[in-house]
Amino acid sequence: MIRVTVWNEYYHEKTEEKVAKVYPNGIHNAIADFLRCDDISVRTATLDDPECGLTQAVLDETDVLIWWGHLRHNDVPDEVVERVKAEIHKGMGLICLHSAHHSKILRLILGTTCNLSWREDGDLERIWTINPAHPIAQGIGRYFELPEVETYAEPFGIPNPDEVVFMGWYEGGELFRSGVTFHRENGRIFYFQPGHETFPIFYDANVQTIIRNAVRWAAPVFRSPELTCPQVTKVHNK
Repeated sequence: MIRVTVWNEYYHEKTEEKVAKVYPNGIHNAIADFLRCDDISVRTATLDDPECGLTQAVLDETDVLIWWGHLRHNDVPDEVVERVKAEIHKGMGLICLHSAHHSKILRLILGTTCNLSWREDGDLERIWTINPAHPIAQGIGRYFELPEVETYAEPFGIPNPDEVVFMGWYEGGELFRSGVTFHRENGRIFYFQPGHETFPIFYDANVQTIIRNAVRWAAPVFRSPELTCPQVTKVHNK
């Protein structure tokens, strides 16, 4: 069983009626609902929970952390971010969705600004499968379309990804690396661009398949009990 924690800022749903109509139970619960299955268990956490719901005890029981944030990135305490980073280095997986490109945790773990260009016109996006052999792309065709999205555009201020799995094209002509992977020590990271709060993107079957695949891909292969730099003794080969 892969243990997933879905973290959500949970701000727009409580302050904007148009968002509440799309995600009446919060984006975190919309994601949790389609993830729960025979091999995935899900818990949720939000910014308003004690320690943002990301206590050491919760992280110890989390194999993959999914992160959705937008306007309140800076309200996440640095000590919580450092705690999450340590668990990623040990082997916990991280999936960052949409505006979580500017989350403290992604910028810290990647070491760059993660800046990009954007506009909110509700354009169509065609998401192309660049790496069809990748586990995250399984069950996805050559491309699929989302009728309304927030446009993100290159340049995208991230390190060169280990893999580009999906590339997005928009009606305005912009291009964006919509699905990319990274490895940091023992942890696997996937950033996936779709997911603006005013559009029902997390109800799309292709988006759900990709996130479900990403959970299985990001689940720890090896998780270190601690981060150390031990002194070792020399081993002599006979």
